[in-house]
Amino acid sequence: MADIARITEIVEPEVTALGFDLVRVKFIGSEAGDGDKALQIMAEDPATGQLVLDQCAEISRRVSDRIDALEEAGEVLIDDAYRLEVSSPGIDRPLTRAKDFALWSGHEAKLALSEPVEGNRSALRGELAGIDDDTVLFDDAKSGALRIPLAHIQSARLVLTDKLIAATRPVEMADADEILEEQED
Repeated sequence: MADIARITEIVEPEVTALGFDLVRVKFIGSEAGDGDKALQIMAEDPATGQLVLDQCAEISRRVSDRIDALEEAGEVLIDDAYRLEVSSPGIDRPLTRAKDFALWSGHEAKLALSEPVEGNRSALRGELAGIDDDTVLFDDAKSGALRIPLAHIQSARLVLTDKLIAATRPVEMADADEILEEQED
């Protein structure tokens, strides 16, 4: 299996050099070797919190070239065939960095914990209340106010709500007319 920490060490400087923030690096697919595997890179433009197609392509080319160069030099990063997938985090984005919990404070989220809290619950849904050092402040719908160590959060994702939609910047619409015209021809 791929060493995600090592791949992240390689990917992050490439993404940052292009002026973007890395949100997540994840390897998805069959561990048995019989399915489609993908190296998923999620990034955002700090000015908009999203990426448009050209930005995804730019990141894809840069990361692909870097991985190819390392593999040509003898470093095997991923054993089997895979595809590179670059995307924007989307509106109901995963929360992967400490700053995400502060930035999206006041919005509804789902958390999956590596260690249960409040009566053996490891899945929570409620409102983000910020972050204090390495502790996420969370108002769980069932248990109330909780303080959860960031290290105990296995995964976190915003929940699509009207409030989130209202707070999210609109998707970049540049060249949308050109796309529609091309489809009509």
